[in-house]
Amino acid sequence: MPLRLPHFLIAASALALVGTPALAADKVETAAPGPDVIFKEGQVESAGTVTVKGQAIGYTAVSGTIVVHPDGWDDTAWRERAARDPGKATDARPEPDAEASMFYVAYFKKGAPAANRPITFLFNGGPGSATVWLHMGAFGPRRVLTRDDSHTPAAPYTLVDNDASLLDASDLVFIDAPGTGFSRIAGKDKEKAFWGMDADAHAFASFIQAFLTRHDRWNSPKYLFGESYGTPRAAMIAARLTTDSSVDLNGVILLSQILNFNLSADGASLNPGTDQPYITALPTYAATAWYHNRLPGMRPAELEPFLKEVEAFASGDYASALQQGSLLDPAKKRAIAERIAGYIGLPVDYILKSDLRVEGGQFTQQLQIGSALTTGRLDTRFSGPAIDVLNKEADYDPQSAAISSAYVSVFNAYVRDTLHYGQGETYKPEAPVGAFWSFDHRPPGQTDPVRGTANVMPDLATAMKFNPQMKVLVAGGYFDLATPYYEGWYEMHHLQIPDSLQGNIAFRYFRSGHMVYANADALHQLHDAVAGFIAQTDNLPR
Repeated sequence: MPLRLPHFLIAASALALVGTPALAADKVETAAPGPDVIFKEGQVESAGTVTVKGQAIGYTAVSGTIVVHPDGWDDTAWRERAARDPGKATDARPEPDAEASMFYVAYFKKGAPAANRPITFLFNGGPGSATVWLHMGAFGPRRVLTRDDSHTPAAPYTLVDNDASLLDASDLVFIDAPGTGFSRIAGKDKEKAFWGMDADAHAFASFIQAFLTRHDRWNSPKYLFGESYGTPRAAMIAARLTTDSSVDLNGVILLSQILNFNLSADGASLNPGTDQPYITALPTYAATAWYHNRLPGMRPAELEPFLKEVEAFASGDYASALQQGSLLDPAKKRAIAERIAGYIGLPVDYILKSDLRVEGGQFTQQLQIGSALTTGRLDTRFSGPAIDVLNKEADYDPQSAAISSAYVSVFNAYVRDTLHYGQGETYKPEAPVGAFWSFDHRPPGQTDPVRGTANVMPDLATAMKFNPQMKVLVAGGYFDLATPYYEGWYEMHHLQIPDSLQGNIAFRYFRSGHMVYANADALHQLHDAVAGFIAQTDNLPR
């Protein structure tokens, strides 16, 4: 799921399923040599059919694991050690080196030759989130039904054939990050080995290369699809694959993007002197006030022209006013506050008390406080009862509360009943990475990691320069306050790339939130945008 700054999701429950049953399972297990084996690789195959745009697509589903190791791991030294001590007792050996068993579900269209079939690797973010959200909400052959902008009632939930599955355009591989879902980590210093920006990117890059080998897909058109924290992960993977492993990607799709965490509207006051988060969040505040009819004047008939006006103000008069700091004339300051109030629906006095700088948590707490409601963060179309109306910031995210149980419950049943995987195992929608996660990151070309707020814009820029044919699709929702759409737009127009490469970037925004696919209309529009992007970039003969 979605970025967890500062909120995250957990949920569990039961459900009823509706869908096409899978065929009998075929389980295959393999084990690496040596005494220090922790995990076994294995896979289970099943099959099904889904109809997309009137086309029936038969597919094989492969649910399995691939073992990966930390950066710097030497398979030759490992095998030499195994050969020296083939029968040594377990309790006499030191703790094995860290390794991760990464779980995936891959869907392959039947009858499609691998060389002529694109393959897309998909992952959610967190960091510390499994990929249940993209799998069950966006592009898998089945999806869970949830309410559009209100709390979905408890089980039984409904699973339906997904007529917006991306299987019409590409084979799909949904990957759970180390320690999430059915992925596991173990061995010496396992958290340090896998829970951090660079360690995570290395694990995913290793997984992708191993998958290409296991399934003979090296010559297929290749795509990354990352959502939320999955977008910086995608940027880092693209840079690693391109520069370190000579694996060129056809394209990268970034959904609900954040590459520079200095731009986050959460906790922006802890970084005084950096005003850009307030600027890039303002259009989302305005979209939210428009949706909830909280604008003080006449509500504009159409959202998009209204947002263009707000964007121009945010990057113009508002940005100029913030840059002046304490030197801003009081009369000018009040005039700016009045204009802000007219766009976002908060009182002028409150905006002035906030020094023209309203953080995301303040906005979601204050917009509907007169009705004792908290506004959603991941999707500001959602509302829920305020935990404490006197608090400065929102205490929880109504959208997370509204849909999490449906997604997690449905997947727990689907993976066991239909994919025939996970009996006796616990599916973890999130991993407790918070106490261990390192945001230290070594940008391409640097010898040492940069400590401080993460920024992977150089990674994406480097990948685009090394592979100037690689295309990027940026997608987002107007009602996303976790990663505001204008923030992603700003980042992409400030990449350190030549002007000629700006043409490699396309943008699509929708009337939805962080999980764009949570709105049925936006889901189908997103499908069409991504399918079209793949068709334009797969280099296949037509």
